[in-house]
Amino acid sequence: MDFATRAIHAGQDADPSTGATITPIFQTSTYTQQGLGDNKGFEYSRTHNPTRTALETCLASLENARYGLAFSSGMAATSAVLSVLRPGQHVIAGDDLYGGTYRIFERVLRPMGVDFTYVPAGDVAAYAAAMRPETRMIWLETPTNPLLSLVDIRAVADEAHKRGITVVVDNTFASPYLQKPLDLGADVVTHSTTKYLNGHSDVIGGAVLTSDEQLYQEMKFYQNAAGGVPSPFDSWLVLRGVKTLAVRMRQHCENAMRVAEFLSGHPLVRTVYYPGLASHPDHELAQRQMAGFGGMVSFAFEGTREDVDTFVRHLRLFALAESLGGVESLCCHPASMTHGSIPAEEREKRGVTDTLLRLSVGIEDADDLIADLDQALASVAAKHAAASSEREKAGAATGAR
Repeated sequence: MDFATRAIHAGQDADPSTGATITPIFQTSTYTQQGLGDNKGFEYSRTHNPTRTALETCLASLENARYGLAFSSGMAATSAVLSVLRPGQHVIAGDDLYGGTYRIFERVLRPMGVDFTYVPAGDVAAYAAAMRPETRMIWLETPTNPLLSLVDIRAVADEAHKRGITVVVDNTFASPYLQKPLDLGADVVTHSTTKYLNGHSDVIGGAVLTSDEQLYQEMKFYQNAAGGVPSPFDSWLVLRGVKTLAVRMRQHCENAMRVAEFLSGHPLVRTVYYPGLASHPDHELAQRQMAGFGGMVSFAFEGTREDVDTFVRHLRLFALAESLGGVESLCCHPASMTHGSIPAEEREKRGVTDTLLRLSVGIEDADDLIADLDQALASVAAKHAAASSEREKAGAATGAR
């Protein structure tokens, strides 16, 4: 079956007890058993729940994985993957990554004895050079958050597997509709299902997908032991959202390209980060590795933080908010929001400056979105013009005296 068909049907047969076409919300904590050790496959909902099982089966199908695990948040999913690490082991990660991931690396795992090395995200040779005998894992985001660089998954995986290193890819920005890391050689895929998979900004969730049975069993044990699982209703919401993933992603990509092209020609914009633009340094890799360029666009102002504040205060359709991947458009200031947990000096060194904004381009009419950006940018230009006029008046007054 094709992707769009699997998104609607995988793991979602009609309910055998009622014939319900849509997977029910099994809002139960426990299950009646027939006798000692005799049950219908479910005992306790922290361990298994039919609605969650349907979601896990569907997401595994979309990522071409054998196994799927759903979690209560993207960070709970990340924690499950990191649970396989032990003190003394080493992880390599790209230097442009989500602030919450950096936080758990540095504030939780490093004090427990796990070491981390950050390398330029798109530099395959840098990953190879950073490998040590104790390297256990490579953590990739592609496209990266928030600068939208790409990592050649196959090339990094080939180098890693020569040394028995596990490769994990956070596929949140691309979604399985645009990119399938396991097909490119990765061992594990993670998602914040809060984002594109759900697509409606009304749930928090995460997922881990893999075809490695040993890793699956370790992470499954952790899922049950730690208990960071989604509720049946949250599982149902993500499952419902996934049904429209294919059509939503096509519109996200189309709108994002229009927005990126508009911003690229604006005098107040210094740099636009979008892999769909021919000027993007990873454009060719994006064409090879992805089925589309995604719905995320970042850009840096030709101005100051005050200009950024003026801009966001004048937005009407783009909401100033954290998160991404919903049908509505959002604007995020990474330095003070999603990446605020990274020390300022480190942020600046990585390119996450005070004048950088990240747009999650929704599926509204593209002309309306561009008009909104245009009028907000015009407000900044008007402020500049007013300030210039005041300076001229002040200079003239000084000259007159």
